[in-house]
Amino acid sequence: MEKLKVLIVDDSAIVRKIFSEVLSREPDLEVVGTAPDPYVARDKIVQTRPDVITLDVEMPRMDGLTFLKKIMHYHPLPVIIVSSLTPKGGNMALEALELGAVEVLAKPGTAFSVGDLGVELAAKIRAAAHIRFDAKKFRETAARQKPASVPPLSQTTDKIIAIGASTGGTEAIREVLLRLPQNTPGIVIVQHMPPKFTTAFAERLNQQCAMEVKEAQDGDAVVTGRALLAPGNYHMLLKRSGARYYVQVKTGPPVHHQRPSVDVLFNSAALSGGANVIGVILTGMGADGADGLLAMKEKGAYTIAQDETSCVVFGMPKEAIKRGATNKVLPLTRIPEEIQRVLNGNSL
Repeated sequence: MEKLKVLIVDDSAIVRKIFSEVLSREPDLEVVGTAPDPYVARDKIVQTRPDVITLDVEMPRMDGLTFLKKIMHYHPLPVIIVSSLTPKGGNMALEALELGAVEVLAKPGTAFSVGDLGVELAAKIRAAAHIRFDAKKFRETAARQKPASVPPLSQTTDKIIAIGASTGGTEAIREVLLRLPQNTPGIVIVQHMPPKFTTAFAERLNQQCAMEVKEAQDGDAVVTGRALLAPGNYHMLLKRSGARYYVQVKTGPPVHHQRPSVDVLFNSAALSGGANVIGVILTGMGADGADGLLAMKEKGAYTIAQDETSCVVFGMPKEAIKRGATNKVLPLTRIPEEIQRVLNGNSL
């Protein structure tokens, strides 16, 4: 079996050393080089032709974002961003995802915690190596198009929209929310993402979208015109009290190695919302959300999966489709339109 070649770019010698040691234990991965800055990395890319790069965004001489732009222009390949858990790091990581990076990992603060990151890092490298760059081009072309003007919905409803995503999901979620009007019923979202980064992601979406977007806090009401994003490292559940919907934000064991987990949200939506829910599963690796989407469909919810062509990683939607959990499979750009059609009672 041919090994996946990885190049590690980080100004920290400790991080380079431990990432190299951790990945060297994986039989299908090979660290073909390390670099302390983008100038050395540029030469290593030419020499080693890596399948995947891990890239620190905060480096001397040339920052990671500038280097990422050059990679995507001259030698497009999957890049995993490794960033500090700070507001600045979170915003830089989100900008990197918009520029073409495929995944983001929090940079741990100690050598021990860096070592603990090994399993997650290896999994993300394997997924990144199979990224569909034609899907990324599809997404970027759609993003360049001015979002269609979104008229207000013709009626208010008691519907809830539940969305789950992983790899490639930040841009997919943004694409969906940008094309929904301000008076869209309440939305609850799980995106696999570390703490702090979810805060920055919610703030960024709130600046760009017609709806209010905020990182969820325990007890937040799910209301028309608001989208709630699960905070990193916490599960989020949809709850109902009479006619009122709200979210419960809680700790608990990871599900599918994820916290927040899409399945946790979707299963709670099936129980609390039933036929009032529209479930949407977007791009991402693994199977998180597939069982929960099926549970929603079995309770009468209308369910949508992103199609293979427009997915960055066709993992979670594929598993949902295999389980028979979807009413519709659509390209990303048609999902907002389908949501509005269902809300207006015109779904086919």
